[in-house]
Amino acid sequence: MHRPLRLTIDRTALQHNWRWFKDRAGVPAGAAIKANGYGLGAREALMALHDAGCRTFFVSTYAEANALGGVPDDSELVVLHGPSGEDMEFALASSARPVLNSVAQVERWRQAAGGRPADAMIDTGMNRLGLRPDEAGALDGVTIDTLHSHLACADEDSAMNERQLAAFRDVAGRVQARRFSLANSAGVCLGRDYSFDLVRPGLGLYGGIPRHEAADELRQVARIAAQVVQRRVILKGESCGYGATFVADADTEAAIVNIGYADGYLRGFSSRGTAFAGEFALPVIGRVSMDLVALNCGSAPQLGDGDWVELDYDLPTASQASGLSQYELLTTLGARFERTWA
Repeated sequence: MHRPLRLTIDRTALQHNWRWFKDRAGVPAGAAIKANGYGLGAREALMALHDAGCRTFFVSTYAEANALGGVPDDSELVVLHGPSGEDMEFALASSARPVLNSVAQVERWRQAAGGRPADAMIDTGMNRLGLRPDEAGALDGVTIDTLHSHLACADEDSAMNERQLAAFRDVAGRVQARRFSLANSAGVCLGRDYSFDLVRPGLGLYGGIPRHEAADELRQVARIAAQVVQRRVILKGESCGYGATFVADADTEAAIVNIGYADGYLRGFSSRGTAFAGEFALPVIGRVSMDLVALNCGSAPQLGDGDWVELDYDLPTASQASGLSQYELLTTLGARFERTWA
């Protein structure tokens, strides 16, 4: 069935970005493939990154682990949210390793897992998931593969980063574990003091720019294109779209294209986004609808019904235009795209 939306994922760019994080960190790099590979396809991302050399993969929940269908025999899958009571039957049957985030999860695993290794999370200031440093003693007697913490402000030059680093070093000196891991994509950019034994890039793998140090190094991974439904003229004085927020100050050539907020091209792009027909830039005019967007195509006289345009989806550029985070731009991409790994 023909689809008027295309999402093209650059496998080589994804692999390049993973290698950049590994080389900058100076230690092995895992890969966050949660949220269906940040919206691009978890299974495909896993296999591309495995071919590049990645051997540790992270998902959020056991439901995501189940949907993924396992990892290659030489690799490991880690479930970041750990096991709930309802997860335990599946968790014990799965080769995926949980991250223990609370005293309750530690005790649940201790009683049920028969000494199997787990990871653990220490909260050093994020106040999201993890045992507090003074609760680290709860891990005594549990075989810990990797002890993690998570940086709250790594994308900023914040004193919080050094405070969390110091707190994690302190706990790492008191907890026995095979490995220690602190840095996400932005954390890797802070320098090798944050690397420890394993880093966990996520956003940066998929073309997001976590900090300025990576701006010239990481490659765009996801590109989106939409087909023109109709080319029309908006006459001078007429409006276009819901709310009549655009009024033509002259006769305006418009291309109506098959994409909208139901596809993840959200209303933040209204009168702010851009598409391209070859070298011609086509600004979004009026509000983004559920299924359609209007573009000013006066600069592209050959563009017509059935032709394709590429939306400007370079993540930092699109984030600045729309006011959305780079994470949102990826993870909100909808199911109507024809997804192609190139």
